Amino acid sequence: MKPSGILFAIKKFAVHDGPGIRTTVFLKGCPLRCWWCHNPEGYESGIQKIENESIGKEFTVTEIMREIEKDTVFYDESGGGVTFSGGEPLAQPDFLCTLLQNCREKGIHTAVDTSGHAPRECIDSVMPMVDLFLYDLKFIDSGLSVKYTGISNDTILSNCSYICKAQKQVIIRIPIIPGITDTGENLSQLSEYIVSLHSVKRIDLLAFHNTAQGKFGRLGFEYKLKEIIPPGNDYMHQVKDFFVKRGFTVKIGG
Repeated sequence: MKPSGILFAIKKFAVHDGPGIRTTVFLKGCPLRCWWCHNPEGYESGIQKIENESIGKEFTVTEIMREIEKDTVFYDESGGGVTFSGGEPLAQPDFLCTLLQNCREKGIHTAVDTSGHAPRECIDSVMPMVDLFLYDLKFIDSGLSVKYTGISNDTILSNCSYICKAQKQVIIRIPIIPGITDTGENLSQLSEYIVSLHSVKRIDLLAFHNTAQGKFGRLGFEYKLKEIIPPGNDYMHQVKDFFVKRGFTVKIGG
């Protein structure tokens, strides 16, 4: 019996979640509580009821694959595929594994957008079926990780190194949160760590935006970044130049 899972969105024709035109499947459940999260509706693993609205819906693998396969012509023409995001897709490992296996059997390119906070056995179970990891890195300092995400980053860094040593394709994604992740010390630490990795294809710099503030309020979560001004284009290029000068291929945005 194929497992079912809980999603909170399926986005068609996505162009910022990996190469080409993609379908992005958002799975519910995440162990992190990042202050700047764009999808706080993905925090909780179960279906939520908010003001007579259901957030999340249970789907079978067959139902998801039916939606994915509708767009195979666009994947083929653009070099695209499917991206599993969240929340944290590794929070539903059996469901994710089965979806990845189905995509592999259909010849569909797969990407997993992950924080990397998951047991090693979860990483091992999905890794053979993932073509590209979109790996979020926020901090090297564990204390800062605990403060701003609620979770130590020991497992995150360990899994990132493990995946890269396995020669899987990896794009590192760094959220640029003014005054939090963009300090000179944090960027330097991230740069030194990424240099040590193998198979990193590119660094993507993701500019903070505050469009999720309304979601936080509606879901009953405190939004702690009300005073933060999103970084402008010139500033994002300055951060890009910082990494380019250290030998990295860098893109602003996903």
